Amino acid sequence: MKCHQTQKQEKGFTLIELLLSIIIIVAIVGFATPIYQNFQVKNDLNLAASTVVQTLRRAQVLSQASDGNSSWGVKLQAGSISLFQGNDYLSRNTNYDEVFELSNNIDSSSGIEEVVFTKFTGLPDTTGNVILTIPNGDTKTITINQKGMIEY
Repeated sequence: MKCHQTQKQEKGFTLIELLLSIIIIVAIVGFATPIYQNFQVKNDLNLAASTVVQTLRRAQVLSQASDGNSSWGVKLQAGSISLFQGNDYLSRNTNYDEVFELSNNIDSSSGIEEVVFTKFTGLPDTTGNVILTIPNGDTKTITINQKGMIEY
């Protein structure tokens, strides 16, 4: 009679294989996280620029339509942008305020901070640039000329 010896084969991972897998995953996450964060901040900048331009154009259209028989304007503040009805932000009619939040990564302290568009004509009372900046130094510049044209 033949004697068969059976070898028991164990299945699974060794401790070294498991540790190497964990190290590889940690390294991939470590490299990907800063890239993702940079992408997110740049996306925030693009979104903020789009929001500012749309709000400026909306204020201009509302002024041209003489909605509420008044001028309309836009005020940029840290972390937000406000659409308001009135000749300036301080004497505005607060019942018509619309506030849009901006990312905390966006600095809007450079350039003009308040623009009011004249009733019927839609011409701005202030011309110049709205400059939005993110921590890595990237900027978006929004230009408002004397004819009320908004470019970015």
